[in-house]
Amino acid sequence: MIDLSGVRNYYVACGYTDLRRGIDGLAATVMEQFHQQLTEESLFLFCGRRNDRIKALYFSGDGYVLVYKRLDFRAFLWYNKCS
Repeated sequence: MIDLSGVRNYYVACGYTDLRRGIDGLAATVMEQFHQQLTEESLFLFCGRRNDRIKALYFSGDGYVLVYKRLDFRAFLWYNKCS
């Protein structure tokens, strides 16, 4: 079981991310775009061009967790604007 109760910071990547990327590619995006290290207190969210899919990246202390969610009949509300 994955325990996300320690997550204090949620980061949403602005714009679209290539969801073909795996853990290493998304971890590199975290370091480049957010200037952050993956820790147990942070969860990073990424959306691709199709807004019915989303990925989350989390470091659980002993390894990385990559979560992929695809909606069947709905879409995530995702705005391509950073402010």
